Amino acid sequence: MMKLKTKYRIKLLFCALVTFLFLGTSCQSPKEDKVKGPSFIVIDNLSDLKLYAAKDNVKIRLKSGNYQIDEAESIRFLRFTGSNSHYDLTGVRFMVDTKLFSRKDLKISNDGNSMYCAIEISGNHVTMEGLYIETYGDKPGRQSKNKIFNIVGEDVTLKNAEIRTAGSNPYGYGSLFGLGGGDVRKMNGIRVGYPAKDVKLIGCKVHMRAMGHAIFLQGAENTLIEDCHVDGLLRTTGAILAETSGYMFDKDFYAKKPKHAHKPGYVEGTIIGLDGKILPGEIISLSEDGIRIYPEYNGHPTKNTTIKDCTVFQMRRGICTGLSTSGDKVINCQVGECVATGFNVGSNDSIINCRADAKFAEAFGVPYTKAKNAYVEMEILDSRDGMANSLLAKINGSGHEVKIKTENPEYIPETMVIKLATWESYGNFHKNATMHATNIKLDNQTQTKVLLLPGTVNEDVEGIGEVVKVEQ
Repeated sequence: MMKLKTKYRIKLLFCALVTFLFLGTSCQSPKEDKVKGPSFIVIDNLSDLKLYAAKDNVKIRLKSGNYQIDEAESIRFLRFTGSNSHYDLTGVRFMVDTKLFSRKDLKISNDGNSMYCAIEISGNHVTMEGLYIETYGDKPGRQSKNKIFNIVGEDVTLKNAEIRTAGSNPYGYGSLFGLGGGDVRKMNGIRVGYPAKDVKLIGCKVHMRAMGHAIFLQGAENTLIEDCHVDGLLRTTGAILAETSGYMFDKDFYAKKPKHAHKPGYVEGTIIGLDGKILPGEIISLSEDGIRIYPEYNGHPTKNTTIKDCTVFQMRRGICTGLSTSGDKVINCQVGECVATGFNVGSNDSIINCRADAKFAEAFGVPYTKAKNAYVEMEILDSRDGMANSLLAKINGSGHEVKIKTENPEYIPETMVIKLATWESYGNFHKNATMHATNIKLDNQTQTKVLLLPGTVNEDVEGIGEVVKVEQ
């Protein structure tokens, strides 16, 4: 009986060993198999990547290393048209020659948009992750619509991408020479545009070293921008006025007069002379907005955007949802040192648990007289040692609920104020508009003075800051 049991045990052990060896040599751990396993096709050149970019149902990993993009066939240099595909570009660096953005011999696109871009993702159900991409050469393109990414597919995820832009003209003067046309050539970061739906930007970084927007939406629906970071650079007008040669020097330090002649002397957060002359004591952003939502593209409205856990630093406007009309959500985001406004808020927007300083412009604004029913929760960060700004926040429109707080009362200089029904600063470019702030509920838990300008009606203001009614 004992011999039979022993034989049986030996047989079981042998079977277990064979099974273990078989499983151990035929597959890796489930996690590795799923994420980095043999189902990925590994390639080591851009020619193969271009071939697979047009295929459906592929999983491609490009080997780590530097790859130069200095040739292209069309104005979209690298096009990902296949669907249901995954591209792992972790450890990959693309170097894009800016001369491509001025090539006149490249094939145009059949979508009716003449923009040049380094990478376009038009396929559906596509994931791209891990890429670092930058431009080199500083040669300005043919237009102001140049960009690094153009995403127009459905259910596209761009994850952990890092972008550094260069190659705009004239760089170093921000918006002082206009927003496009003339000599202005921009280099934008990431565009998500119609017919894009359900696009996700996760963990992406955009370092703006050119004139242009970092991340912007045009006609896209249900976009999620999460855990993304944007940074730009600032410059004082004093530094510009100290130049002894260059573009601005040749123009005797005159900027392009703003098209909004009824708001003279104001250029995207910067005050200039009525004659267009640059003034000392001001500051500019060398780029445009950090995260910007346009209301539509060719009649297709931008809808239902969520921006979560993002940071924007040293841009013109930080997070700009105010121009959209669908009502967007901004959750747990932080903006610092922007020069036109930190958060630009519009109708039905929800700004929840967000933070901003007011060093160079108001921490946030609901600037539009037609804006309705916005909800804002804003913590004011350290706003000392700034310049060219004394406005903490501005509120126009109707039906808004606003809560303002700060961790340290000393963060807010005593000269700063909160204004309702004001024409000051960014927004309100219609010369015949009637400034008003109607049915505003404001909970001001800072010591900042609240000024109720003429046009403020049925306000409900609570908190610890002084409230002053300004007579006509």
